[in-house]
Amino acid sequence: MTRTEYRWLLPSAMADPELPGDRARRRRTVRDWVVDITAFLCAAFIGMVAVSVIEADESTADVVVFVDSVAGAAACCALWLRRRWPVGLAVALTAVAVVEPVAVGALLVALFSLAVHRPLKPTAIVGAAALATVPVQPLVRPDPQTGYLASVLFGVLLVLLALSWGMGVRSRRQLVLSLRERARRAEAEAELRAERAQRLAREAIAREMHDVLAHRLTLLSVHAGALEFRPDAPTAEIARAAGVIRDSSHEALQDLREIIGVLRGPGESGEGERPQPTLTTLDALIEESRQAGMDVTLDQRVAAPGEAPAATGRTVYRIAQECLTNARKHAPGAEVTVTVTGGPGDGLTVEVANPAPTEPFERVPGSGQGLIGLTERATLAGGSLEHGPAPDGGFLVRARLPWPAG
Repeated sequence: MTRTEYRWLLPSAMADPELPGDRARRRRTVRDWVVDITAFLCAAFIGMVAVSVIEADESTADVVVFVDSVAGAAACCALWLRRRWPVGLAVALTAVAVVEPVAVGALLVALFSLAVHRPLKPTAIVGAAALATVPVQPLVRPDPQTGYLASVLFGVLLVLLALSWGMGVRSRRQLVLSLRERARRAEAEAELRAERAQRLAREAIAREMHDVLAHRLTLLSVHAGALEFRPDAPTAEIARAAGVIRDSSHEALQDLREIIGVLRGPGESGEGERPQPTLTTLDALIEESRQAGMDVTLDQRVAAPGEAPAATGRTVYRIAQECLTNARKHAPGAEVTVTVTGGPGDGLTVEVANPAPTEPFERVPGSGQGLIGLTERATLAGGSLEHGPAPDGGFLVRARLPWPAG
């Protein structure tokens, strides 16, 4: 059941998000009408009892009984304003009740409403004023059937009961509204966490797809461009370029299937996972780039590359793969040097450098997200990555990755 379905069962201060005491006008709910009618009838009943007691006293003039009746009726009717002006109504009825016993019932309802709808300070001030007038009322309009002390004690108890009951209702409403606000805040925070998790997942997927597919698709673009601009190339060269395009397309499809399998989750693709790249597969990456026509030099000074942590080796592979892709895009024909050094306890350092291109070329568009993804990947692996132009006009990427000893 939603809030709009059961709003009529709540007081207006609870049906709306504001705390009790907010001075904004609210429409009465069905419950408010029931409570207001009940309060009016209770105040009218107390006033009628008081009128009957006054009328039973033969010494009371008829005009006094008439004035008391009119004053009591006006006080009861004024209760319909208790939600809009609780302080002013309570103050006015406190003054009226000193000379009109028939307004005592309306005064108790007004004090209760004041304690519910207003903070402690105005409630305490008006309540103290009401208590101060309790000893005065029996002196102004004594009750022949009740002693002075009993009237004072009974009046004090009624005032304290109305005030304490109203403050208890207000405290409970504030507690419920604070719990509601806390639940709303927790729900909003949960939504923010879910959105953040989705955003991070999307970024991870985008980074992985960029790292995996950009290398393959760049090969396709370069060789397709070569075939387009050199239709008169030798048959063997055309066949070799077509073979590279076919192999790169096959590898790209395999990588795409692997990523889709990860997104589907375990057990849904029905295929075994392909082996992840490591430091030992770096030679195959370099050879693939050489077959594509790149001039690549690999300087690997790692004593036991097979013992490198899988995550670190995979990060080195992705860094080299992305750097070779960028070199093929932005410096075609330039020699690329890949240097990997380090060992257990010292960590791994991978450097990829290329000089500035010497021949004009058709630029392949790029988004610049690859280096950002490499920096994030190196940071997640516990290392760091630096990149920027080299002094000779080329480009240099240097990454340092951890390799714990033992």
